[in-house]
Amino acid sequence: MNTLSAAAARRFAVRQLHLLRSNLTTPGEDDTPLLGTSRRRWVRRIPYAVAVILQASLIPTGIVCLVEFYDLVLPVAAALTVAQTAPLLLAITRPLAAWWISAATLTTTAVVTAHHHQLTGSWPWTAPMILAYLFLLLALGLRERAATLVSVWIATFLLTVLTTTLGLPRAGDGTTVLLIALSGAVLLLGWAVRDRAVARRLLTEQEQISEVERERRTLLEERARIARELHDVVAHHMSVIAVQAASAPYRIPDVPADAAEEFGAIAGTARESLAEMRRLLGVLRSEETGGEKAPQPGVGQLAQLVETVGRAGVPAELTVGDGLADRVPQAVALSAYRIVQEALANVVRHAPGARTWVSLSADGPELRLTVVNAPPPQRTESLEASVEGTGQGLVGMRERVRLLDGRLDTGPLPDGGFKVAAVLPLDPLQETTA
Repeated sequence: MNTLSAAAARRFAVRQLHLLRSNLTTPGEDDTPLLGTSRRRWVRRIPYAVAVILQASLIPTGIVCLVEFYDLVLPVAAALTVAQTAPLLLAITRPLAAWWISAATLTTTAVVTAHHHQLTGSWPWTAPMILAYLFLLLALGLRERAATLVSVWIATFLLTVLTTTLGLPRAGDGTTVLLIALSGAVLLLGWAVRDRAVARRLLTEQEQISEVERERRTLLEERARIARELHDVVAHHMSVIAVQAASAPYRIPDVPADAAEEFGAIAGTARESLAEMRRLLGVLRSEETGGEKAPQPGVGQLAQLVETVGRAGVPAELTVGDGLADRVPQAVALSAYRIVQEALANVVRHAPGARTWVSLSADGPELRLTVVNAPPPQRTESLEASVEGTGQGLVGMRERVRLLDGRLDTGPLPDGGFKVAAVLPLDPLQETTA
């Protein structure tokens, strides 16, 4: 039993050593320099500036400490100090490789200083060397994964213990305990800062994804609504075609048999088209408790809409060109009504009490629609409390304008108001039909 336990313990120890070596020799996948993702150039230069400042201060003091406290010759003291501080620059891009250099230098320094008899300072390392090592560990904690940081701390613990106890003249003083404690604290601090930065980055990315999905959902909902409304418009015209074609032989005297048969075929095709359209758009209707039974609104209903907005506290004026209501095709009139409706709703939400002007006019083959509001009479907060609703109405406006191959111009005015201007083409064929 004891033999089996000892063998299991050895296997466990070997596995742990392999894991430790793997963590200490496998750097993270991210090779971006510290603060390298910042858009500001001066922020990206901060790590290099800090490394240069540390080297400029630690190299002279480190050399002096080794020469004065341990009676080392100047070339050896300079070589050890430079080898300990130079990895600070490397740590900006390759912190794990820099740690290996620093750890090897700490071990060499302990061995060299231990064999000098004039030990008048702390041993085995000077304060500048400890500071350089801690700053390097901080860079390591900001870049590497948690498993690597734990392995580095374990290696630091083993390094300090073995260096000060195996075959050296005397045991280390409080410097070793200080290095073990501070290295753990610095690694933990670096990991915490890195973990918080990663969490904030992921949260920002998720918010951006949510915003894109929200806009996409709004776009799909508006397209579905447009499809339902167009179904009603097209269904009306197709019904008229079917009725006219079916009743033509009875309304027109002496219709030839071939013509009557052709009228019947037209009526049948129109009815089949209506049935197919109803089946294709059945999914869009399935989410509603019932279809809209009232006629679709148009230019003629804008006066009622403006009156409703006025009761909500927004004084609005409507100007419609003479005879325009009879000239605008039903599909264009429906889109114009919805654009005005959304624009006025935005005024109620974002500029309550602002005076508003709505105008529709015909300019040749185009319908010009403008909704302009002045700034609110007093500084008030938007009634739209959540960010989710901000700007989503413009998506529906663009979709309706794009459907009719028109143009849309929206934006703030210099006086603090807002303008919505749309140009919708009037189809001459539809005008004649109407």
